[in-house]
Amino acid sequence: MSSEFRKTINTLIAREHLPPGYKTTVATTIVPLVEAIVALQKRQNRPVIVGIHGAQGTGKSTLALFLSKLLRWHWHCPAVSLSLDDFYLTRDEREHLARSVHPLLATRGVPGSHDLALGNRVLDQLLAARPGDITAIPSFDKATDDRVPEADWPVFEGPAKVILLEGWCLGATPQREPALINPVNALEANEDPEGLWRRYVNECLETGYRSFFHRLDWLVMLKAPSMECVLQWRRLQEQKLAQRYAGAPGLRIMSDNEVQRFVMHYQRVTEHCLRELPARADVLIPVGEDHIMEAPVWNTRN
Repeated sequence: MSSEFRKTINTLIAREHLPPGYKTTVATTIVPLVEAIVALQKRQNRPVIVGIHGAQGTGKSTLALFLSKLLRWHWHCPAVSLSLDDFYLTRDEREHLARSVHPLLATRGVPGSHDLALGNRVLDQLLAARPGDITAIPSFDKATDDRVPEADWPVFEGPAKVILLEGWCLGATPQREPALINPVNALEANEDPEGLWRRYVNECLETGYRSFFHRLDWLVMLKAPSMECVLQWRRLQEQKLAQRYAGAPGLRIMSDNEVQRFVMHYQRVTEHCLRELPARADVLIPVGEDHIMEAPVWNTRN
């Protein structure tokens, strides 16, 4: 490992407020994944789209950051990182859905709350980009719960050999109708007793999201141990936000009860993915209860 490589890792660990032990994760999990992605791109001899699926708190955004920086700076492989979160519908668009379809659609996150036309347009631009071309990358501000004005979007210059796309529901498939009948939590029981919301989400997975996910050349899954861990990690995220930005004006931190209600929106799709996605993912990375990523497991059947 070169001194420049070590410097990059140390800088990223400090920037992301990660423990020193994350260096082991870099060596055992991230570097092998980088090498595999580079090999995939060379085999395909074209830009590739690599999806990173992971429930809330699994570390997918951090993984995407490390992959993009290492690919670009140390493997000389131009890479751009996108988040499905940045393709959320605007607040006005979601409020329209809440009025016309179901009130729960005002909350961002579930399939049906993303602008897939925008997502496809950005992917098309990146795939067709030539040297000197500029691609604007959408950005969503969770503090205001709305999309950032287009004039303020970051840009990516030139063509990318690797497009990283991370998202909690990436690669999710619809459930069969009988599975939708019984509510999985109090949110569904009390606020969606007739199943209109969960059927709308399921229909979105059957249609537009299926086509969008089909664009992936590779799917990496960060597999959480359980839904209980997801809830615990999401609460921890909120506590860390409170500590890091203590006293910041306008900061809105959710209580434990608010986090629990928020995560209920994600529970059905998350649990379905935990059951069936490991067998379909090209790469499976188990995440332990201690939040540490294990070594990648390659699915040779795909």
